[in-house]
This record gives sequence, C-alpha cells and structure tokens, in this order.
Amino acid sequence: MDRTAQLTSRARPTAHSVVYEADVTTHSQPASHASHALSTRHASQALHVRAAEVLESNWTGTSTVPSRGLYPHQWSWDSAFIAIGLRHLSPLRAQTELETLLSAQWGDGRIPHIVFNPSVPLDAYFPSPDFWRSSTAGRAAGAPRTVQTSGIVQPPVHALAVWLVHQADPGLSRARGFLARAYPRLAAWHRYLLHRRDLGGGGLASVVHPWEQGMDNSPSWDAPLSRVTPAPARSFRRADLDHGAAEDRPTDLDYGRYVRLAADYRDAGYRDGLGGGRGAGLGGGSGAGANAFAVEDPSFNALLIASEHALASIAHELGATGTARHARAERLTTALVERLWDPAEGMFFCRDVAGGAGGALVPERGVSGLIPLLLPTLPRDIAAALVRTARGPHFEVGGAARLVPSYDLLGEAFDPHRYWRGPAWFNTGWLVERGLRQHGERAHADALRTALLETADTSDFAEYVDPYTGEACGALGFGWTAALTLDLLHQRPVDDSDFDSVDLENVFGMSDQGGERR
Repeated sequence: MDRTAQLTSRARPTAHSVVYEADVTTHSQPASHASHALSTRHASQALHVRAAEVLESNWTGTSTVPSRGLYPHQWSWDSAFIAIGLRHLSPLRAQTELETLLSAQWGDGRIPHIVFNPSVPLDAYFPSPDFWRSSTAGRAAGAPRTVQTSGIVQPPVHALAVWLVHQADPGLSRARGFLARAYPRLAAWHRYLLHRRDLGGGGLASVVHPWEQGMDNSPSWDAPLSRVTPAPARSFRRADLDHGAAEDRPTDLDYGRYVRLAADYRDAGYRDGLGGGRGAGLGGGSGAGANAFAVEDPSFNALLIASEHALASIAHELGATGTARHARAERLTTALVERLWDPAEGMFFCRDVAGGAGGALVPERGVSGLIPLLLPTLPRDIAAALVRTARGPHFEVGGAARLVPSYDLLGEAFDPHRYWRGPAWFNTGWLVERGLRQHGERAHADALRTALLETADTSDFAEYVDPYTGEACGALGFGWTAALTLDLLHQRPVDDSDFDSVDLENVFGMSDQGGERR
C-alpha cells in the first residue's frame, strides 16, 4: 500500500497508520510540561495527516497540481517544493513528481513553467496550450512533441529538490538510477540559464516575463512592465477570476501586459536574444517585442546558486567531483552581490536589464531581495544586514508581521491581500526560515517555523495569507503549503545539531573536492 495512501486513511490515526510522528519534543522535559508536550505532539500529528491528505487529493497519478480548481496542471517550481514535502511520505512519489516534470524539458535545456494535462478542458486555465503552441512555436528550441507545455520557465530550485529527495531514501534512489537520469537534464537546465539567459552580460540569469520569477504581480515589475503595450482585454479571457476575487488578483492592465509579453515571446519562436543571449537583441524601451522585459532577479539567481551547489553534491554521489560547480556557484554569488546588492538599503534589488545603459536597480523592496540569505557562503556582513532588514520596519519578521510579507509593508503599492503585493506565501517563508537558520539566527528561525505551521493549520493550507492576520487568500488546500508544512514538521528545531531536514551546508556538499561531471 502506498505510504501516502496509508497515511491519509480516513480512519483515526494510530501509531501504525502515521508514517512519521512530528518530533517536536525529542529531548526530556520537566513533568509540568508533559501534558502540553502531549497536546503539541497530537496537534502536530493531526496537522501532518491533514497536509498529507491535501497532497493525496491533488495527486494526478504522475504529478501534483497546486490546486484542483485554480491551477489544474503541473507547475515547475510548485512541483519542486511539493517533492521536498512528498519525500517524507513516499520517496518514490517524490521522485516521480520530479521525473514527470523533467520529461517535459525542451531540447535547448529549458524546463517549462507549466506541463499541461491533456484531460483538462482548454477553458479551465488561461493561457492554455492553444495559446503557447509549444510544439509548433517552440519547434526550433526543441519543445517536446508528445506533451504540451508553456514556453517560459520558473525559478531553478529543481536540483536542490532532487538532492533532498535522494537523501530521503538513498537506497531507492540508487536502485532506480534516479540521480543518474536526473543529472544530465539538470545540467542542461543550468547551462540554458547561464548561457541563453545572461541577457545583461554580467553572469546572472534574466527572466523575460514576470511569471518566470514566480512572484507574478510584484511591484518590482511595475517599472519594467510600463514599457509593454498591453494586449487588448477582448483578446483573452481570465480564468483566474472564476476562482478568486478581482481585488486579490492582478489588474486587467497588468494581465494585458503579461499576455502581450508571452505572445511576443511565442511569436519570436521563444528565442532568447539574438545569438542566444549575452545581452544581444534587447529592446531598450521599445514597448513591444520579445525582449521588452528582461530583469535580473535576486531570488531567481539565489535559487540557481543553491541548486548549483546541490548539483555538485549530485555529481559527487555519481562518482565525479564537484569543485567546478562549487566554484561556479561562488562566481555567481560574487556577481549577485556586485550587480544586485544595495549596501545603503541592506538588501538585494532587481536589475532592469532591458532599461538601457546596462540597466538600473529597481528600488522596490520585495521578499525576493531577502531570499539570498539562503546561500551558505554569502558574506557575513551582507547576511547580517539582510537579517536586520527582514526584522526591520519594511518586513517586520518576528514583529508585527505574522509571516514574511511579499512586499515592503511601508511601500506605496503594499496591499495585504493582492497577489504578491503584500500577502505572505509559504514557500518564501520556508526559504527565509532556512536562511535565518543557515546564518545562525536559530531563535528567529524557530519563531518563523512556528508561525508558518500555525498559519498553515488555521488557514487550511491557503495559497497565501494576510501577513498581519494570517487570513486565508487564494486557493485552499494548496500543494506547496501542505508539502512545506510536512517538511517543517520533520525538523527538530530544539538544537542546531538536530536540524536534519535541510542542513544547507550538508545539502550543498561544501566539503566536496575535485572537478565536475558534465
């Protein structure tokens, strides 16, 4: 019987039906705390079962949808986060999740941001397969013929997810050849980003659409998007408004710009600049065309760096060495600091590469600018400044904000409910929690972990929440919220030496020696 199905049995959980007891009281405690500890343990078990039920209900047989209503297909970075949680229930299912996504990779190396389920009606989600036309418009870029996908990408957290899934059951992984099959696809994915998407010429990857960065409606995109002429409202129908309130979603104007960018990119054959990147072919303020939008984003590149370290560990496991990949990750970290760090503001900012004259930093404080805290070799003074910024008045982590807001609490565009313009999301909170822990901020990490678990529970695993109140927004029973809840429950936060879920230095294999496998 599949372990996930076993866990989500509707029968009352027993010591035999619960795969894992969330270990929050592993150390001895005074007798006066015994009843509280028992209550906490039971609450954690119940939360664990409910999270597993969400993943079971969203499972399609080969992958997990973010939500049955609003997002009925497979999304790229969603599946990576979902696999990280699934590994605690069924390592086999977690491997399958990632293998399904990787099987839709394009010939040029890109991993598309959506893999479409052919059994879902076209009008259930927009843009649908007939908009992207991947098998025809993407033919020159090597789009697969047997599955329909989008033509853009999402943040490259996949190698980190693959490595964590492997660690959950190394014996199963080795028996199935999981890493051996995933490695060349992941290596091709990173090559695509590092070569085809270095549109600014400074060594960092650029996103060519707000949807690629994952934080779709962030105010950080407002200035770069202002150059884009929106598609006429009559030319598309927004399926997202069938599932969410208009006041919580992107405006029609912004959506029209998203559609225009995607259509122009499609009509250019999903080509990334003339000659494959390196800054060529960027449109400097033309207002249209496939290169009207190109932005170097701190979170996207931080996740690429983290996954490059993870790819070195995968290479080492396969019998090669990872020094060259670690060295590449260090060069990318240096470029990240040189191009996106603002010491006066104490955080990272996006760079508008298509804005001309080498691009300029976009002075909007988004949660993306905190995510580089995840990196294990970030300079100590920069990590300390990021912690101060996270806990300061713009984000109030550990203060007035219950969770990490997606945008500056003091910013003019802040809205606690509108998509990525203020609400808190669980994947970014999960990343910041690990960043805090990575840099020795154990008490702050523990507090954020507790807040994430409590809010996942009370919000019914919401897609996102009001950062102050925790009020649920968007879809309920959201895939990565449930998955990352499971991962947090599998932490033991009592002591750093007990932190076995995502010990980043161990995950990234920083002690590896030697060269790399290509």
